[in-house]
Amino acid sequence: MRLIPRKLFLTRGVGIHREKLTSFELALREAGIAQFNLVRVSSIFPPHCQIVPREEGLKLLQPGEVVFAVIAEMSSNEPGRRIAASIGVARPADHDKYGYLSEHHTYGQTEQEAGDYAEDLAATMLASTLGINFDAEKDYNERREQYMIGGEIVDSTSLTVAVTAAPGGVWTTVISAAILI
Repeated sequence: MRLIPRKLFLTRGVGIHREKLTSFELALREAGIAQFNLVRVSSIFPPHCQIVPREEGLKLLQPGEVVFAVIAEMSSNEPGRRIAASIGVARPADHDKYGYLSEHHTYGQTEQEAGDYAEDLAATMLASTLGINFDAEKDYNERREQYMIGGEIVDSTSLTVAVTAAPGGVWTTVISAAILI
């Protein structure tokens, strides 16, 4: 049996609770994916896979279903601590080739910083497999321009959530996920 996902959606959520596991569950609920048996997979964007809106993707799944996902998560119970989770996406122009998904979870970064970093990770992995020459020392915006000019990478993006951990010693959990269908 071959399992090659044909659709994918991105989602994110935040959960806050005195128990770490419950904060994770609440983040999954906010992301709309708590009702599935999630199996973490590595970060390949399948050939011919289409990104669909979350609502469309959720309609294709049933509660209890085993669902493959690339998940970034971060938790803290330190009041005021900034946490972020991001999924980066890089798709090749040639849909017969695979792309990359990256998961990035961190402390201290803003939503923009974490999203840019995750997108950079995915695009850099894709560029290296496509044989695109790039200078790793240049900032991502310069490299992104190089990637796009070469015509090999058609699109890169990210979905990120970043928050400041709640006061009172409770757990705050953030997740970003790519759900493969």
